[in-house]
Amino acid sequence: MRFYPPLGARASKETRQRFKQSAHYDKQTRKFVNLIPTSMGMNAKEGTDLLKQYIKGNPRKRPRQPLRLAPLSLHATETKSGEPKVTWFGHSAALLELDGVTLLLDPMLGRAPSPVPLIGGKRYSESMSGVIDSLPAIDAIIMSHDHYDHLDYGSIQRLKGKVGHFIVPLGVGSHFERWGIERERIHEFDWWSEYTFRGLSLACTPARHFSGRSLNDRNATLWCSWVIKGQGASVFFSGDSGYGPHFAEIGKKYGPFDLTMMECGQYNERWAAIHMMPEQTVQAHLDVRGQVLLPIHWAGFTLALHDWTDPVERAIRSANERGVQMCTPRIGQTVRINADFYPISPWWKE
Repeated sequence: MRFYPPLGARASKETRQRFKQSAHYDKQTRKFVNLIPTSMGMNAKEGTDLLKQYIKGNPRKRPRQPLRLAPLSLHATETKSGEPKVTWFGHSAALLELDGVTLLLDPMLGRAPSPVPLIGGKRYSESMSGVIDSLPAIDAIIMSHDHYDHLDYGSIQRLKGKVGHFIVPLGVGSHFERWGIERERIHEFDWWSEYTFRGLSLACTPARHFSGRSLNDRNATLWCSWVIKGQGASVFFSGDSGYGPHFAEIGKKYGPFDLTMMECGQYNERWAAIHMMPEQTVQAHLDVRGQVLLPIHWAGFTLALHDWTDPVERAIRSANERGVQMCTPRIGQTVRINADFYPISPWWKE
């Protein structure tokens, strides 16, 4: 564990001293905590039932064929036009272009969400190597937390030469330092911290989740959502989160949002405290006062037992019932924010 770089690194003693200034850090357990009680445990019966379901399997847990990417249009001349746009790469990875600033969100563009990618669950879509090569210069990578399906060692190694800054929650910067990124390029934040980056207003906001990359570091780093506001648009990025009152608080303080990128996938009733059901995703979008909902955290990997198309289809039904406008771009398709038209084609049925 000490000598395998993909596992990341524990924060230094000096950094952990800074954690004690956070209201969300338990000094006795030396762990970060959620705003409300959040259990991730299961009793023996629940654990046995879950194991039986995993053994039985689900033939619809992943696509029959690799998902094809939409033609990419990520040239530097286009990304610096100033027009607010977002390009979703499946799961939670996305390129956000706002006021001429290029941000890469949770850029897990690797083969599998595992410290050993050769034995992890394979990505649904075609190889992302071409995506990484096509990306323009990135002003900043913004991270929500350090789980493998969001923070990928291989992706960061290939990206770090074209990235200016790394904007992360408390403790996550230690991973980047181990991976050869200078400390002055890393900016760490606590919940409710605000930051101005190249004219954009950013706020690190709460999420209801957990963190960790190895056997003994659960909740040793913070997890979060992000508010990203510019002149051209206002965007909310949920990261991973169970449903909770923090969404309404964020909406009251920072809403409304032109676009929300909301976690929608890899859920189960047994861990609903840390991952929303699709109907809760729609409610969270309403809570933060969002206008258009782009569901994320699906169409990338199988991390739960549901059908791979279940998240988007359930979210669409709930959105239609509640009068919420949804956006369902293909993987790699660029979406213009505040446009007259948003892509809504059910491409996953093809």
